[in-house]
Amino acid sequence: MRFLALWIVLCSAFVTGCATAPVTGRSQLILVSASEENQMGLSAADEVLKTAKKSENQALVARVTNVGKKIVAASEDAKAYQWEFFVLEDDTVNAFALPGGKVFFYTGILKLMKNDDQIATVMGHEIAHVLAHHGAERVSQQQVAQVGGSVLGAVVGGSQYGQLVNSAYGITANYGVLMPFSRKHESEADQIGVYLMFHAGYNPQEAVNFWQAMAAQNKDKAPEFLSTHPSDDRRIKDIEAYIKKLKK
Repeated sequence: MRFLALWIVLCSAFVTGCATAPVTGRSQLILVSASEENQMGLSAADEVLKTAKKSENQALVARVTNVGKKIVAASEDAKAYQWEFFVLEDDTVNAFALPGGKVFFYTGILKLMKNDDQIATVMGHEIAHVLAHHGAERVSQQQVAQVGGSVLGAVVGGSQYGQLVNSAYGITANYGVLMPFSRKHESEADQIGVYLMFHAGYNPQEAVNFWQAMAAQNKDKAPEFLSTHPSDDRRIKDIEAYIKKLKK
């Protein structure tokens, strides 16, 4: 009976949590409400800003903000968010966005960018994560993984194999389900991001140029199957293929 109840909960989640990603049309499982997702993002943004050092280079901040506004203007869906763009004084080569519309660029990644088109490459990618609700989708996947683990535990938890199965399920959840899905999110954000930058008037070919520069920074990167991001070679090839399709 316990197994049946848990299975019903799992199936109901798939039925009631269906959504569709913008641009790609991919079906999604999202069990988190929009308000809950936004609140998670706002709380996380507050934590970031408590410890991070915001750049005092107002010209750089204005440049990033201007690109962000142009990317947002290229999407009807983006109008539902209160966007804010931050530049953090840090040599980390990274940028990230939080649910609700808070976008952060480290000065480390901006140093690699040769023009506004390359800023738009990363800006489009990060805004795409928000528009596609990737944060909420990841949380939902983890919820389902936990329920699935409970199902397995209910079946074999009392047996001599219970610990082994639970451990195996944990490995499967991390490397067989959650991490590959994160790579799918990254690839989807690349595609949506190129779409946005193209419609905002930026040159999508600069997305290829930027990721080639990033590839040079990632020579010691972990193998793709152990990474939450696609390999640089795959990413570049996928972007090149999508640009050709977009221009047609």
